Amino acid sequence: MTHKFPICPDRIRSIPEQFSWVDHRLVRDHHIELISHEAAALYLFLITVADCQGLSYYAEASLCERLAMDAATLASARACLLKYRLVAYKRPLYQVLALDGAPQHLHASGESAARTDIGTLAINKILASLAGGAP
Repeated sequence: MTHKFPICPDRIRSIPEQFSWVDHRLVRDHHIELISHEAAALYLFLITVADCQGLSYYAEASLCERLAMDAATLASARACLLKYRLVAYKRPLYQVLALDGAPQHLHASGESAARTDIGTLAINKILASLAGGAP
């Protein structure tokens, strides 16, 4: 058994007075595997600033500035989080939703649909290239 010890004992985390947490099921139940990096950044921001009901309302311009995203990237990140039911959104209000069970978009093997789509796209490009088609 590996014995763990703090690398920086003077910097051990404690729960702050304000409300904020990251639910471990985000990783354990594979939700994180479904979303883009931009969506993950938006999700992290939202869970950090949300109240105990998961609610926060940052203006789009503020989110773009704080996350170094343009409006189209933010809209895409938000759409990703909505698709996988990680947040609800009714302008200007976001609600970070409870992670209840494994995401619906996982295959029986546990592989995410998003990863399958990317793999299929890459294989299709390779096969098209080998067949003399446009890459």
